[in-house]
Amino acid sequence: MIILITGGIKSGKSRRALDIAIQEWRVSPAAPVSFIATAEALDGEMKLRIKKHQEERAVIGGVNGGAQGFITIEEPLELDRVISGAGQRAVVDCLPMWVNNIMYYKREDDFSRILDFFIGGMKDCIVVTNETGLGNVPFDETTRRYNLLLAEANRKIAFAADRVEFMISGIPMRVK
Repeated sequence: MIILITGGIKSGKSRRALDIAIQEWRVSPAAPVSFIATAEALDGEMKLRIKKHQEERAVIGGVNGGAQGFITIEEPLELDRVISGAGQRAVVDCLPMWVNNIMYYKREDDFSRILDFFIGGMKDCIVVTNETGLGNVPFDETTRRYNLLLAEANRKIAFAADRVEFMISGIPMRVK
């Protein structure tokens, strides 16, 4: 089953993904889930965000083995490559950072290929993303390009997904 969790920034998407993995997949050291992290710690603020997410995985999974139930795979670009080796179940957090990295490392020419092979390689997968379609049209060309790429990734994964949830203030709404 492919699950896409979307919503605004800080709406509880990552926490929801972990809740689903733990409650529905019964994450444990005996039945681990791959956690594919796309963020890179390029500055102090990102280091703190990453640390917070690592701690959250340990705390939220305490009942079922904590962080030991997750096998962390750090991959900022090659989602297509790592999904095939991630095992039966994976959480991908998050698409917006992946698109950011695609642009930062000037790999936009590889975007569609990586995305299509990633989607084709998903088994049981929870994908976390941000909804970009609720704001204003950005002033600058780079941000507009980013929004277009993320929107394309969101649409393609939502189409392939068995379930789509939209997070609002920590509350999931079933979309599909």
